Amino acid sequence: PAYITATGGTITEAGGYRYHTFTTSDDFEVTSLGSTDGSIEYLIVAGGGGGGGSNNSLRGAGGGGAGEVKDASTTVSVGTYAVVIGGGGAGGSYGNGTAGSNSSIGATAALGGGFGAGASVGNGGDGGSGGGGAYTGSASGTAGQAIGDGLGNDGGVRIKDRAGGGGGGAGGVGGNTVTYRVGGAGGSGHTSSLYASDVAGGGGGGGVLTGGSATDGGGAGGSGDVGSNGTANTGGGGGGAGEYNNAGGTGGSGLVVIRYPWEES
Repeated sequence: PAYITATGGTITEAGGYRYHTFTTSDDFEVTSLGSTDGSIEYLIVAGGGGGGGSNNSLRGAGGGGAGEVKDASTTVSVGTYAVVIGGGGAGGSYGNGTAGSNSSIGATAALGGGFGAGASVGNGGDGGSGGGGAYTGSASGTAGQAIGDGLGNDGGVRIKDRAGGGGGGAGGVGGNTVTYRVGGAGGSGHTSSLYASDVAGGGGGGGVLTGGSATDGGGAGGSGDVGSNGTANTGGGGGGAGEYNNAGGTGGSGLVVIRYPWEES
């Protein structure tokens, strides 16, 4: 054949390309390069961080950061490449959420999103995008990207009392709490030609009276209740919890898409 032949994931053809979409871990097995040099494009989205939880207080928690996004190209050889889909981090019950897990193709990995801070805790966690800060936190989580150049941004900070900052997204920073008892919005996501929609966004802040808004797969912050979950296979961060004893939202799981030119019949 003139083109790459390979197996793994859900396979579709459109617009002169063959797509392999992975929503669960699997192998991408290249059986032939045909007459090509093995060039592929790929999208790797890590799992989003969990939103922070609230305790018995009138304080909201920070939103979880989105998973790092890598949208790039490379060449492959005949062989098997393990594809790992990162899980979303758990929302906090009373304190911090947990970070999301990495997604990868072979040795190329994207970093899981940072956790959102609990309502009485300070800073959000570092990660692919940082988690939102809460309470006395003067700084947000930071875009980590420790394992390569990907897309990620800082989480928001708590400027006004009582509300949590929004988690960072692949396309923008998390919102700060600039209005009393209103949570910061989740950071915007990244649009890729390999996927039909924005694929990663931070969770909203806790908000207490008004939860921070959801963005591009991230969960909305709780308005006196639990934070919303990030959407599965978007890497969106979980929303931070609202006041009193509420849990943060779970981060969305990750995604991998691979495509290469294909001769359609």
